[in-house]
Amino acid sequence: MSLSLTVAICTYNPRRDYLTRAIAALQQQTLPLTDWDLLVIDNASSPAVADWLDLSWHPRAHIVVESRQGLTSARLRAFHTAQTEILVFVDDDNVLAHNYLQQGLAVLGRSPQLGAIGGKCLPEFEQAPALWFQEMEASLGLQDFGDEEKVHTWASAAAPADRQYPAWAPIGAGLMLRRAAMAAYCDSLANDPRRLALDRTGNSLTSGGDNDLIMTILEQGWAIGYVPQLSLLHLIAAGRLSPDYLCRMNRAACRSWVQVLDLHGLRPWPKIPAWTLPLRRLKSYLHLRPWTSTTAAIHWQRACGLLEGQAQLP
Repeated sequence: MSLSLTVAICTYNPRRDYLTRAIAALQQQTLPLTDWDLLVIDNASSPAVADWLDLSWHPRAHIVVESRQGLTSARLRAFHTAQTEILVFVDDDNVLAHNYLQQGLAVLGRSPQLGAIGGKCLPEFEQAPALWFQEMEASLGLQDFGDEEKVHTWASAAAPADRQYPAWAPIGAGLMLRRAAMAAYCDSLANDPRRLALDRTGNSLTSGGDNDLIMTILEQGWAIGYVPQLSLLHLIAAGRLSPDYLCRMNRAACRSWVQVLDLHGLRPWPKIPAWTLPLRRLKSYLHLRPWTSTTAAIHWQRACGLLEGQAQLP
């Protein structure tokens, strides 16, 4: 029996040319239109996405407005609106390979233990990045971990301290997951409002929601997978390559990483008193010498984010 599927695009004030390309890639999918639904979750954009986006080409496409700001709130609306067994989260700057949906369904159909899968997220830059950008690690959610499938589970971990979070774990871009695997995550959000603030809200660059979702799925006994046949292009605007943006993004990501780990019983770094932050930042500043290069400046911002996360631990 084939699995039913919904593609959900969560968007807030998108670039029209990027969202248009994302939609065009969905139009070209090898999976017949009759085999999947399409939801565009408009997270209170201005102007509204419905004012200009044409989805008349798809027989089961809907634009749904979620007035609560934040990517997590938009994903929750997608979960509660969709009626299918499989959800695929596509960012508004993602261009899926033409066989993405068909390939993903095939993998999930033959591997019932997989709760979530992702694949390669390759860049298309609006302008060529500077040489120093190549020195950065895991920037902007880009990932390519080779051509072999990978699977990971926490089922054999005797205690939280034994759990590992693989570098190749699925990210939000192109994430395919089972509704049954995501259900526990949605329930946990209702019981812990802190988790609603772990992902992007408005202009905030906090980005821990993907990690929280995947860890919750692992805790429920599901496996996660890296499927190299799944490939997408991440359209990267010129502004996202600026040193200022990357500094802010890396600082926010590291701060939320500490918080997410703690929510799941993992505390590799101890809590530190908030009053020590200025001195610790200064020590890190002198050690990492952020004035010497853009890369050093970004590494210092990461260190500051980790320190701030430690200071906010309960």
